[in-house]
Formats: sequence, structure tokens, C-alpha cells
Amino acid sequence: MGFTRAELESFRGRTITDLMPEHPKLVLVGINPGLYTAATGVPFAHPGNRFYPALVAAGIIPRLPRIDDDGMAEVDRRMLTDAGVGISSIVRRATARADELDRAELRDGADRLEQDSARWGARVVAILGLTAYRQGFGRPRSRAGRQPERLGGAELWVVPNPSGLNAHVTVATLADAYAEPARAAGVIP
Repeated sequence: MGFTRAELESFRGRTITDLMPEHPKLVLVGINPGLYTAATGVPFAHPGNRFYPALVAAGIIPRLPRIDDDGMAEVDRRMLTDAGVGISSIVRRATARADELDRAELRDGADRLEQDSARWGARVVAILGLTAYRQGFGRPRSRAGRQPERLGGAELWVVPNPSGLNAHVTVATLADAYAEPARAAGVIP
């Protein structure tokens, strides 16, 4: 993608809309939009992000979507929504890094997400990021995996964040982690 650093910085603080089917089975919730995401309007748009490769490796989608400066083609958006997969964020504000968010923003986002989840009626909501989940939802001792509580009526999972800053996870380990809530949601067998 052909953005300069200055162009990307101009998207700081912007928001994007959720990518959501009418009746989601699985909603994958990132921490907040990055600057590439704000620039393109596509969740997890950074070229080095392992989100879409992990979805392919898990069998959630059949191929990588095409993302460019103008966004994602409608056919690729439908590939996700037709599978029953939605994408949202805890915090709507775009930043260069998630560590630019404070706990209050994460808590406010978690409260909003509870309401959104009830409205979506998804079977499963998966939060992508254990630290953000712990801080936003006030669960400091939580572990990754299926959570004992529900979120807006949905089964709640916490899985690893695909950011390159989360260096100890690979596409393969992300795929394994993402496949579990996808199975629980009925997205994959």
C-alpha cells in the first residue's frame, strides 16, 4: 500500500464501521483500528498483519482478501459476511499502536461492546488480545480460551492478537486459536 508516514498519521483518531453480516455467527473483535485500517476502511489492513492469513489457515475463509489503498473489494467483504463472520473493535479510535489507549477507553469500549453484542445476536464473540480483555473487562486473571461469562448473550472467547508486536505467536498458532471459537460458532466443522 502506498501511504507515506505523514498520510497515515493524518488518519489518527478516525473510526471505521464494523464489518458485520445481518446475522453473525462469529464476531472477531480487535483492540482498535490501526492507521492502515483507518486509511483503507478495512479491519486488520496492515500488510504485515497475520489476521487474514490465520483465518485462511484455520479454514474460516477460503483465500486472502485483496486489500489496497481504496479498501477491500465487495466480493471479499461478502466472503467474510457470507461465512457469518463479523469484525469489530473494543475501541473505535485509530492509533499507531494499541498501547496508546488507556484503561478508561478500554472499559468504555467493553461496555459498548456488551450492548453491541446483544444487538448482533452472534453465537460467539472472540476478543483478539488477552491484555486488552483483562483491562477492558476488568478480568485481570483471565486466560485465553473460552470464558465462563457470556457477552450480550454470546459465548465469549479470548484469543491472541495477530499484531506483529505479538511476536511469540505464528500464523499457525493463531489459526489454531481462531479455529476453536469458529467451531463453537458453527463457522467451520
